[in-house]
Amino acid sequence: MSTIQIEPSPYGVLAAPATLRLQRTLPGPIERVWAYLTDGDLRRQWLAAGAMNPAPGASFELVWRNDELSASASERPAGFAEESRASCEVTEADPPRRLGFRWPGVGEVTFELEPLGAQVLLTLTHRQLPKTLSAMVGAGWHMHCDILAARIAGARPGSFWAGWTRLRKEYERLLSA
Repeated sequence: MSTIQIEPSPYGVLAAPATLRLQRTLPGPIERVWAYLTDGDLRRQWLAAGAMNPAPGASFELVWRNDELSASASERPAGFAEESRASCEVTEADPPRRLGFRWPGVGEVTFELEPLGAQVLLTLTHRQLPKTLSAMVGAGWHMHCDILAARIAGARPGSFWAGWTRLRKEYERLLSA
């Protein structure tokens, strides 16, 4: 008898007011996925650069250069800088299963990793998300997680800005319902 595995929805859902949750099933092992969360060089390939000491209380900076994750800088929507930065603080770390951080003004983010045979279930939870940012952040996490999945699988990821622009409209509709 074989086990049927259901792929999680690629879309984020409001798990509670001001709480966005996304899931992705990624190729393992769990230590490799953990490295993509905590190693600044690997994290830069899907989210944001910045050295991190994954220990509670440690400060770190995230540096987004989404043009690097896009087919062309010309895809960047008006009003967005070429680079943006955030000073964050690790709130929890249980390597290689759980990492949390505080992102001032934007909320708290937790990554949970669960081994599923040769795969890993990533659950991203963004709490205290300001309603004014929910569609923008939801589309951002969606694209960043898609890029992570592609990078870990050794596939070519889609363009961040092109996908983000399309997904922002979808998240405006999804999260307002």
